[in-house]
Amino acid sequence: MVFRNIFTGWIVIACAALAASPVCADPLHDAPAGPLGRAHVAPIALDDAYLPTVPASLNEQIIRIPADASGSITLETTIYKPDGAGPFPMIVFNHGKIHGDPRTQERSDPLPLAREFVRRGYVVVAPNRRGFAGSGGTYEQDGCDVARNGLGQAADVAATVNFMSKMPYVDAKHIAVSGTSHGGLATIAYGPEAASGVRALINFSGGLRQDSCDDWQGNLTQAFGDYAEKTRVPSLWLYGENDSIWPTALVGKMYAAYVDHGASAKMVDFGAYKNDAHRLVGDRDGVRVWWPAVEEFLARVGMPTGVQYRVSDPAPPKPTGYASIEAVDAVPFLDEAGRNGYRNFLHQYPSRAFAVSDSGSWSWAEGGDDPMSVAVANCQKHSEDACRLYAVNEAVVWKGSAGTQTADERAGSSDSADSADSAAEAKGAIAAR
Repeated sequence: MVFRNIFTGWIVIACAALAASPVCADPLHDAPAGPLGRAHVAPIALDDAYLPTVPASLNEQIIRIPADASGSITLETTIYKPDGAGPFPMIVFNHGKIHGDPRTQERSDPLPLAREFVRRGYVVVAPNRRGFAGSGGTYEQDGCDVARNGLGQAADVAATVNFMSKMPYVDAKHIAVSGTSHGGLATIAYGPEAASGVRALINFSGGLRQDSCDDWQGNLTQAFGDYAEKTRVPSLWLYGENDSIWPTALVGKMYAAYVDHGASAKMVDFGAYKNDAHRLVGDRDGVRVWWPAVEEFLARVGMPTGVQYRVSDPAPPKPTGYASIEAVDAVPFLDEAGRNGYRNFLHQYPSRAFAVSDSGSWSWAEGGDDPMSVAVANCQKHSEDACRLYAVNEAVVWKGSAGTQTADERAGSSDSADSADSAAEAKGAIAAR
């Protein structure tokens, strides 16, 4: 496994191709370690038909929050909230960091998490910290001083909490702060200066990996110990055993340093999750893994957890019975390169989707919040014809007649071999993480 200097953030996998050219609580005890990621977790029971409905957009709003007293630097921030005047409890979500220039990072939009919390009557606030995405200012690396880096990130968390706490629709006495990866580090670093209404810190696989720094693991462990000394807000830590960024032994050391320095925390080992535990919070499938532990923790610190609103998840089309999911040759309009793409799709984890157009363009997507939309959108980038879903998860959802021509057949027999070869070259899979 090749590790980057700093590697955090969401993981979404997609492939596409063209057709023609190809407050302080009681101490929290450790949760027993267990492979929750491998266990069968029953669906969350949501008999919510009688509840008020929140639009699928979650009333998304993008605002700018001043990062300092002068207001010269502002943070691009996404807000999701229920209908009504509130006041609502609030959870702040802190994003991770992708490799490279943070300004190229997309706006933070943690839809799987936001949907779950809006369903429970929360305002969800997702700021982009200084230097990230559309926020002003500059990202400060602070060399190899990871503790200082975390505190710098925490300053933007504090600015967000302070600003949003003044909003009339926010219950400033019931606040949780969460984050993933680099955002998890920022969340824990915020602990020593947490506002009085902050009752919970939630750390999803938090840290900052700096391979180019001497003893980066020791530096990171020490940073968590430093933060713990002045933190009085309880925290929940969620890490998985197949995390591509954090060795299991390092996670144990970071957590031990934190609790040994006096902080109240609880560790949840959720075991293995798909191919990488680091992607958990960015996946809609991951909600069923992390929510039970988060629900218990929030209830313990006096935060609400009951379902208050009806919020719809992206729903797949009904199976049509057009063909078996494994029947590669039944997929219409594909040439050999497209069929290979479909074979690759069949090896992906649910949630997954495969889309195709009449002209033979195709795309598959797996994970994230809505792979169906991603598959169709990526396919559409390479096709003038409309792209439609062929398969979702374990079912074929295609509506069409059997025996539809493939791209190979339409190309004609005289040069089908050459055209298939050129298509295969041009259709190199576009994979994104």
